[in-house]
Amino acid sequence: MLHRFIVTGMCVCTAMLAWAQPARAQQTVNFTLGYFTPLGEDARTTGDVLNANLNAGRYGLFYEIDDFNSASVGGEWLFPIGNFIEGGIGVSFSRQTVPSVYQNFIDSDGTEIDQDLRLRMVPTTFTVRLIPTGQSSPIQPYIGAGLGIIAWRYSETGEFVDPGAGDEIFRDSTTYVKSGAEVGPVVVGGLRFAGRSISSGFEIRYQKAEGTLNSLFAGPKIDLGGWTYNWTFGVRF
Repeated sequence: MLHRFIVTGMCVCTAMLAWAQPARAQQTVNFTLGYFTPLGEDARTTGDVLNANLNAGRYGLFYEIDDFNSASVGGEWLFPIGNFIEGGIGVSFSRQTVPSVYQNFIDSDGTEIDQDLRLRMVPTTFTVRLIPTGQSSPIQPYIGAGLGIIAWRYSETGEFVDPGAGDEIFRDSTTYVKSGAEVGPVVVGGLRFAGRSISSGFEIRYQKAEGTLNSLFAGPKIDLGGWTYNWTFGVRF
C-alpha cells in the first residue's frame, strides 16, 4: 500500500511542475515504472505451458497465473510527426520467479517437491500515437498502436517427477529452459501533463504474442500477452 502512495505523490508533483510552463511539440525521452499483469487463465492461448502445468492431472503444480505479475521498467524516445501525431521507440524489462510444488506428490522424507518457474520479457516497441488536443496542449490524452518485438526466456528449475521412470524424483536446472523473440501487436493509451522541459502521466499498454516451447514442457506454447500499467516521466527537448 505504501508504494502506491509514493507513486501517486510522485505523479502529482511532477504533473504540477510540468503544468507550470506552456508545452510545445518536442521530442521526449520518456521513462516508465509500471506493473505487468499476464492474461488470465481463461484468456491464454491454447497449449499455454502455465495453464498446462496447472491442469496436468496427477502431475499438476500449485500456483496462480497472477503470481507472474511483476514490476516493469523502461525507456522510450518520443518524437512529433506533426502537431497531433507522435512516434515512439521504446524498450522495457520485466521478470518474475514463481515457486511451485506438485499437487499430488511429496518426497520420501515428507517434504514438498518444489521447483521455480521464471518468465523474463524484454519488449522493444514501435508505436504511433494520436494526441487529440495537440502537442502544444498542457494536457495530452493519447491513444496509439504498433508492433512489439518481445525477447523472452522461460525456465523451470528444481525437482521433477518422472512419469516414465516410476515417478522417480530428480533435480534439473538446464533441460527445461527456452528463449526466443516474438513479434506481436501493442496498443497504448494514456494521459500526459506536458510542460516545456518535463512531462508526467500514466498509461496502459496491451501486448499480445506467444512463444514456442519444445516437447519436454507440459505445453507447447508460452503466452506472452498481458497488460502493463505505467507511471511515466519525460524529459523534453
